[in-house]
Amino acid sequence: MALHPKGYDLSLDRIGRLLERLGNPQDRMPPVIHVAGTNGKGSVTAFCRAILEAGGLTAHVHTSPHLVNWHERFRLGAEGGGKFAEDGVLADAIRRVAEANRGEQITVFEILTAVMFVLFSEHPADVAIVEVGLGGRFDATNVISRPAVSVIMPISLDHQAYLGDRVELIAAEKAGIIKQGAPVVIGEQPEDAARDVLIATAERLRCPYTVYGQDFMAFGEHGRMTYQDEDCLLDLPSPRLAGRHQYANAAAAIRALKAAGFSLSDEAIAKGVESVEWPGRLQRLTSGHIHDLAADDSEIWIDGGHNPGAGKVVAEAMANREEADSRPLFVIAGMLNTKEPRGYFEPFVGIARHVFTVPLHMSDAGLDPVALATDAAEAGLSAEAVDDVESAMRKIAATWSEWDNPPRILIGGSLYLVGEVLKLNGTPPQ
Repeated sequence: MALHPKGYDLSLDRIGRLLERLGNPQDRMPPVIHVAGTNGKGSVTAFCRAILEAGGLTAHVHTSPHLVNWHERFRLGAEGGGKFAEDGVLADAIRRVAEANRGEQITVFEILTAVMFVLFSEHPADVAIVEVGLGGRFDATNVISRPAVSVIMPISLDHQAYLGDRVELIAAEKAGIIKQGAPVVIGEQPEDAARDVLIATAERLRCPYTVYGQDFMAFGEHGRMTYQDEDCLLDLPSPRLAGRHQYANAAAAIRALKAAGFSLSDEAIAKGVESVEWPGRLQRLTSGHIHDLAADDSEIWIDGGHNPGAGKVVAEAMANREEADSRPLFVIAGMLNTKEPRGYFEPFVGIARHVFTVPLHMSDAGLDPVALATDAAEAGLSAEAVDDVESAMRKIAATWSEWDNPPRILIGGSLYLVGEVLKLNGTPPQ
C-alpha cells in the first residue's frame, strides 16, 4: 500500500505486461468461474465454493476487498476445505510479482491480482472461483481468456464515476467478462435495462446463456428452498445465509456450476446450501466484544452492503426477521465518501427506529459522520453522529430497560466498517 497508493485506474495494459513477465500464469489456471455484478458476487462465490467442497472437489477462491486480513483474498483449495494462503507462501508470491514489475507504475489491486494468478497457477485445484474487483471490462481479473462460465449478478448504480451513471452503462462494463462462446449465467436483475444488455452481449458473442426467472429460479416454501431449471427440480434446505435474496444467489451458483460442466449430486448441493459461510454479509454476531456491549438478548447483525440495491435487500431482510414487529431496529452506519447514502438509507424508512453514524477508522475516504447523519435524516430517518461503534452500542444499551423488547441492531454501510467490527469483536474470517 505504501508503494502503490493509487486507487482505481481501470486498464489492462499494466497487468498484461506484468503477467507476461511472469510467464502468463492466468493461462495455467484450473477451470475458472468468473463472477461480476454490483451485489451478490461474494455470496454466489461462497455458494459455489461450499457446493463444490461438499462434492469432494477443491476450489481456489479470490475475493476482494478483505475484511480484516489481506490473506482473505487468496483461499487455496485443499482436501477437506480451502485455507487462506499462509504468510510465507503469500509473501513469496508478492515478492516475485514485485520484482517482475520492476518498480513501474501499477495499482495495488493489479499487484494483488497478479499474486492471485501466480498462487492459483502453482497450487493444484479442481476449479478457481474469481470475483471481479470493479466493473468487468477493464478489471485486472479480465485477462482470463476462456472462463468455464461467466456469472453476472444483480446490477445497480455504484461506482458511477468509473462505470457510468445509468444502469445500462454499468451493465455494459460488467458484461465485459463475457467471452466468445463461453457459457454465461445471468443472475436476478432488478432492472430490465441491465438484463437486456447482458442478453444482447451473450447473443452477440454466441454464448450459451441462462437467465434467472426465465431459465432457472428458486423460491422458499415451508422452511425449504426449491430450485428449478429446464431439466431438474430440487428440494433443498433453506440457505444458511440470511435474507430472501439468498435464494436467487444460491440458484445462480447451482446454475453456474452446471453450466461449467460440474456434475454434482443433489446431496452435495443440499449440503453446500446448508453449510455456506460468507462473513460480513448479513452475519449475526453471537459472541465477542461488540456483542457483549449490547443489552441482553439483543440481535446484532453486520452487513457490508453499501449501495441502494444492497440497502433494499438488507432492509427487507431486517423487516422479515422473526419478531420484527416487536424488536425495534437500530442502524449503526459508516460509509465511504464515494457512495450514495440517501439511496442506501431510504429503504429503512418505517423499519429503523434510529440511526447512529460513525467514522470509518480503517479508511481515509470515510464520509464525515455528521454529514452522513444529515443524509439519513434527509432520507426520512431519525439520526445522530457518534464517535464509534462502541459508543453507539453503549447508547442503545443505556436507554434500554428490562421491560422493553430487546433491540435488533444492524451495523453496516461499508465493508471497512464490517472489517473494523469483526476485528474489535475478536471474530475475523477464517
